[in-house]
Formats: sequence, C-alpha cells, structure tokens
Amino acid sequence: MIEEWQTRAERLADKLAADGDLHYDEWRAAVCAVPRHELVPRYYEQEGPTYRLVTPDDDASRRAWLDLVYSDTTLTTAVVADSFGRQVPVSSSTKPDLMVRMLEALDVHDGHTVLEVGTGTGYNAALLSHRLGADRVFSIDLRPELVDAAADRLATIGYRPVLRAVDGSGGLAEHAPYDRIMATCSVAAIPGAWIEQAVPGGLILVDVEGQLSAGNLVLLRRGDELMAEGRFLDWYGRFMPLRHDATGVGQPWPTVDRSGGDERTTAVNPAELDGEFRFLAQFRLPAGTRHTLTVDDGAPTATCLTHRDGSWCSVDRTGSESGRYRVHHAGSRDLWADVEHAHDEWATMGAPAWHRFGLTATPTTQRVWLDSPDSEHTWNLTI
Repeated sequence: MIEEWQTRAERLADKLAADGDLHYDEWRAAVCAVPRHELVPRYYEQEGPTYRLVTPDDDASRRAWLDLVYSDTTLTTAVVADSFGRQVPVSSSTKPDLMVRMLEALDVHDGHTVLEVGTGTGYNAALLSHRLGADRVFSIDLRPELVDAAADRLATIGYRPVLRAVDGSGGLAEHAPYDRIMATCSVAAIPGAWIEQAVPGGLILVDVEGQLSAGNLVLLRRGDELMAEGRFLDWYGRFMPLRHDATGVGQPWPTVDRSGGDERTTAVNPAELDGEFRFLAQFRLPAGTRHTLTVDDGAPTATCLTHRDGSWCSVDRTGSESGRYRVHHAGSRDLWADVEHAHDEWATMGAPAWHRFGLTATPTTQRVWLDSPDSEHTWNLTI
C-alpha cells in the first residue's frame, strides 16, 4: 500500500495546481517527489478539548492515514499540556496549499540559501532540499526531540539539510547570510537577527501577529542598511506563535471575576473582530489584552476582551433590530470603547484589506503603515 503514495502525491499536486496554489514546475516536482507520509508517521486528531494520537496499525487505518497525509490538510503532530493541564498543539505539518504558496512567494532561485524557522516534521525542508539541494537548506526549531525526529526521517528519504535545535528568534548565525528566510511560526515583531542574517536584497516571509493573535504573512526585502520593508500579502496565512521555552506554552492568564459590571450598547458588530479589523484594533488596545469567544453548541455567542489588570468586556454577537449590540464591561478601562475608537479610524481609512498594509522593520524600531511607508497612518510594533 505504501507504494501507492506517489499516485497520491501526484493527485495532491494536481489539486494544488487546479486550485491556483501551485504554478511552477519546480515546486510541482517537489510535491510529487517528497514522501510526506515518511515525515508524518502519526498525528493527533482533536476530540473536543483533547487530542488523540492516531497511529496507523492495519490496512484500513493505513489507507485512511495515506489519504489524509496526501490531502490539503494541516496535521497536528505534537501537543503539550499548558499551565491548566489543557492540551495545546505546539507543532504541525502545515496545509500543503499554504506551504507551496509561501515557497512560490519566496521567489527562490538556483544557488539560493534558505533559512527556515520552524522545522516541524521536516516536510517543508524536504521540499526546499528537493528544489535547491539539501546543502542550501538550513532549518531550526526549539524542541530538540522534534528536530532529531525530523533529521532522522529526512535522512531516511535521502535529504540531509542542516538542522539545529535553537530559539528561532536568534536565527542561525553560523551559516548566515541567507538569500531567503521563511518562518512557519508567527512573531509579534521581526527578530533583529533575521534582518541581520538576510543578504541585502534578500527576502523574509513571516506571519506577524499582535496581542490579539491577529495578523498575516508579510514579505519583506532587506535593504543595503539593516532595514527590511514590504507589504502584507493579499492571501491569508497563520501559524502557531514562535516559542522561547521548550518546556511549556507560556505564563497562565490571571483569573478574572466577570460578575457585576456595567451594561451598555454599541453599534460596532463584534463579529468584525474576526477579520482584518482586529489587526488594527489590537494597536489601540492596552498591552496585555486577550481576545476570546464564548461558544455555545459550537457557535460563538459573545466576543470577549480581557486585560491583565482585571478589566474585561463581553459583547453579545446577536444584535437588536436597531443594529445595536449589548456590552457588559468592568474594570479600570472600558476596553470596548478602545475598539469603537479603532473602528472609527478603520472606517475613515476605507476598511482597508490586507494588501494595503505594509511593514518597515529594523532591529530596534518597527512600524506598520497603510498604503506607503510615508503614510500618515502608522502603528508601532512592540519589540
């Protein structure tokens, strides 16, 4: 049955091409040549709030596993417990459509060197190795066990790129500079080391997300000085956040007392925070704000914002006939008022889509801008 993987890989490449995600013969050849199943021998399937490890152990489960591995699907490959004992994904094999879009956006040419931040299963490193040769590919990840497993599996299929278990924010100085740097994790700001380790004229592709986990992929070109600049892409791609601690998933959020509080209404539909507007709104909210949803029977019923000082708001997702939405809030700051002010600004700018935003980054200062770097509309990133 394993011999059938090539047919499945070709079908996957056909689908990616038909869907408009895959355009170049070099990347099609890589998708067809790399046995993804060798890199994802098992995966986790979500069942409510928990994850179940799926390991194929008979003909039926192996067939289902192969079908899934060679479909356009993200597969969770590692989970850890957070401070509350809940299972949280920390590694995955990214959807192939997003992967090939990113690889094509990098505009890779023969002879280029590429640093990948976020080795994961090694599938992307394998695609790059097929395209460029493994000696041109460098990949880093935080968790040593993931890097070791990826190295072993890559070697099994004939690829031996340089892999290291390090904090991705520091890049990999020992093999710098790089013609291309891509990250399969998200960052709140571009690490200065990445700018320093890119060649002048080189490209950096990464998902930039702020405190509300709102962001998108941005493609930056390194200038002659220590500066990189470019636009957010007009298609969407999101990743797990870059981690600095391999033993956990961050600090616990303080418990907030949501009893009592005040009530009012708002004209801002809380569902608008599900889209591009949230990217702008997060710049107008105080640092230390978190966005969550209240869910009932699988459907969101309220949008919630919580600040570390105890301030909070909950906005009903169902509005009245007059188009108003009920807001419950308490604490030292009315967080939803900040959202309303940001929404006024967003509407004044014409409700901009992703492609109108750009980013200018140096190791010490970074700012998002609208339409052009000298725009009057700019927002500073926290480095």
